Amino acid sequence: MPAHTDFRPLTLCVLTVSDTRTAADDTSGDYLAAALAEAGHVLHERVLAKDDKYRIRAIVANWIADERVHGVLITGGTGFTGRDTTPEAVEPLLDKIMPGFGETFRAVSYAEIGTSTMQSRAFAGLSNNSFVFCLPGSTSACRTAWEKLIRAQLDARTKPCNLAGLMPRLRE
Repeated sequence: MPAHTDFRPLTLCVLTVSDTRTAADDTSGDYLAAALAEAGHVLHERVLAKDDKYRIRAIVANWIADERVHGVLITGGTGFTGRDTTPEAVEPLLDKIMPGFGETFRAVSYAEIGTSTMQSRAFAGLSNNSFVFCLPGSTSACRTAWEKLIRAQLDARTKPCNLAGLMPRLRE
């Protein structure tokens, strides 16, 4: 079965980083969980955690250590306030950074929010053969990232190439 022609559901985790949201009003986490399921992927686990660099790092480290997890979607903590520490928590875990994700996300976001996109520290990378995407906390930013970037790259049918199709070769 060629990886580039057939859809392969991936197992993904969703982490919402916030000091203010609760399970009842986590619209960004709700959106990501629903969107990945609608695309045919499997939600392995979903967690809401406070803006604590070490707690965030521990959650993500646990997920990327699990061979069943293909990817992690993180929403929140990518801004410039003193409590925004998602990049500092996650970047040390990455084996490879995917600069094109953050650059493309900000370029696409510019059409939606103008120069405010400069405040986003959204980024992505590869960690222990799992893709990790760190997104802003707003639901609209999560929607933009999923619909315009992530969904297609996690679908092995996307041409000319995609992240899902690379998965068998990540352990080379």
